[in-house]
Amino acid sequence: MEDSTKKMHVEGGDKEILYSKAIKAGKRIYYLDVKKNLKDDLFLAITESKKVQSKEGTQVTFEKHKIFLYKEDFEKFMDGMNEVINYIKQRNHAGEEDVKEPDGDLKIDIEF
Repeated sequence: MEDSTKKMHVEGGDKEILYSKAIKAGKRIYYLDVKKNLKDDLFLAITESKKVQSKEGTQVTFEKHKIFLYKEDFEKFMDGMNEVINYIKQRNHAGEEDVKEPDGDLKIDIEF
């Protein structure tokens, strides 16, 4: 995963981007943009941009999804995000212990 950070200043109301970080992850790029609304309140705009190629392979488009996160929700959002990430990590770790690669030898233990 590759990331880049940049500062941008775009004039004009809620389109003003004060700080931006792009996180490249495979076919997706996540943009974390700090913006200012018309009341000078800062908020976070999170954009997922995914490269989509037509079945013929001739046309490339980008599918974008956005969410806006406001400062009064930061703590609850981060608590929830950390909780689900920890859950996923624990499940993946537990799954790794349960799944064992065969070593090539067949062992049979039969009791009569």
